[in-house]
Amino acid sequence: MLIVIVDNETKAYDVEKALGKLDEDGEITVYGDAVIDKTTDGKVEVKQTGEGFPIKTLGGTAIGSLIGLLGGPIGLLVGAAAGTAVGGLSDLYSAGVSADFGQEASTKLTPGKFAVVADISEEWVTPLDTEMEKLGGTTVLRANKRDVEAEQRKQDQDEVKTDINKLGTEASKSSEEHKVKLQKKIDGLEEKLQKQQAQAKQRQEELEKEQNAKVQALEKKAATSSGEAKKTMNSRLAELRESYQKSKEKWEKLRLEKATERYKKTEAKLEKLEAEKDST
Repeated sequence: MLIVIVDNETKAYDVEKALGKLDEDGEITVYGDAVIDKTTDGKVEVKQTGEGFPIKTLGGTAIGSLIGLLGGPIGLLVGAAAGTAVGGLSDLYSAGVSADFGQEASTKLTPGKFAVVADISEEWVTPLDTEMEKLGGTTVLRANKRDVEAEQRKQDQDEVKTDINKLGTEASKSSEEHKVKLQKKIDGLEEKLQKQQAQAKQRQEELEKEQNAKVQALEKKAATSSGEAKKTMNSRLAELRESYQKSKEKWEKLRLEKATERYKKTEAKLEKLEAEKDST
């Protein structure tokens, strides 16, 4: 994930053009970008998105999530790092960056400044840094994307399941009056868990769509390249596919656990019905 911070809008578009040229030359691969600014009240506005790249929209992408972090209060990321800001944590998962990176970027993108936020691949930093130095007055921030979203979503769901089990155990030992109150809490947690599972399914679909767009773009470039450029494109393509396969396995594991959980619940209900049938 790349953020280039500049002092004015004209220079932001110069940065975007420079990234496009580096992409054309094969020095880097740009999957998507957006030009943004931070207003005097601390909000982030999207001025333009890069239509010439495979990721053409911000919804459900790492770029969109990173922009969301940049537009939040400075203290939000501190809270997210401590596990107290759910919205911030969700954006951190999706953007694939650390809280420290988000904090640094949000701090340096002060009101009145502009930035280009991009999702890129690069083997070395020199080509991009050299072009940014030519433009002058740029602050370049990078973060290697971390594939932690599936694990974090699983952890969130596991915590809710633990709370449900604890309340269930307590309810089994409580009076009828208290049991009703506990059941309401359990129902609320069950609803929360279902929402989390639905969101996880949606995120998996969004990530697959984004990944397919990246792969197709690199395949197209590799097909029209030759020599060292073709070798570079194929290397990036192989790395992207390997990363995607690992990510897919994590999301499939999360989906499988959900299916197993549904099966166990259904099995338990059938056993209960059989027991009731036998007693009558």
